[in-house]
Amino acid sequence: MSLVSIVRFVFGSRSVISRERSDALSDPLLYEDPESALSTTQRLSGATNFPQEQEEQIKEKTQEALPDYAPRRWDPRIVSDAIIGLSDGLTVPFALSAGLSALGNTQVVIFGGLAELIAGAISMGLGGYLAARSEAEFYEATLSRTRLLVLNSPCEASSLIRSLFAPYRLQPSVLDAIVSSLAISPHLLVDFLMRFHHENPKPAYGRAYISAITIAAGYFFGGILPLLPYFFVDINDVGRAFWWSVAVMIVALFTFGYAKTCLVEGWKGTSNMTKGVRGAIQMVGVGGVAASAAMFLVKAFN
Repeated sequence: MSLVSIVRFVFGSRSVISRERSDALSDPLLYEDPESALSTTQRLSGATNFPQEQEEQIKEKTQEALPDYAPRRWDPRIVSDAIIGLSDGLTVPFALSAGLSALGNTQVVIFGGLAELIAGAISMGLGGYLAARSEAEFYEATLSRTRLLVLNSPCEASSLIRSLFAPYRLQPSVLDAIVSSLAISPHLLVDFLMRFHHENPKPAYGRAYISAITIAAGYFFGGILPLLPYFFVDINDVGRAFWWSVAVMIVALFTFGYAKTCLVEGWKGTSNMTKGVRGAIQMVGVGGVAASAAMFLVKAFN
């Protein structure tokens, strides 16, 4: 939880650090030592000057060392649902098709794989829908309890606000001003407690349906890949289709593992690339273990 975001929530979007230097020193919000406030204000306002060549070197090293903090256009919840669907879709149907290929008939692999793929996509989608609905119901229940708390126990609500700011050791006058500003509007106080005390933001509209569609689509499109080679070979040419399926899935698992890791860590820099390759190898290993176990069991029971 960021103290700056809390202060902006209470006092508006105006940045605390954007105040004049003299105001920051005469009425420090976060610092008891004026010299500390001065040095931090100088760093944040760019008061420290470097030679042009040294400044360019610092920028280059910073861009290499730090992860990619470019603004994300994708909703993180949608990305999370897509990763869940794709990760299961790229491993479970692949393991099933690899196991069924031991029976020596491509039609068995296709029909069994499609049946599992459709049933699995529906099941995964319903699971995502129910999970999102439970999240929305939990939010509504927490919101009702918070409203009753603010209405019936304002002193307890004020204590919760003070407990949130306790780790930051704010001056009593500043803390009293924050509590008073929130107490003026019960609606604002409820919103504040939901966001910073319960850490339970309001779910997006249509979240349950979006989650269900995203997970189901990810599972289906990820699971259809290992079945594609079986559509283009003879009914008894299972061995060739199997090895084509293995090649397709190695590429798909490696690409998915790399993209999944870099989506979180960042795309630029040697460190992020190394993490991406490591995640890709782990993804290929998981898929290989699952496929090998399925083939072994089918051959054992056959």
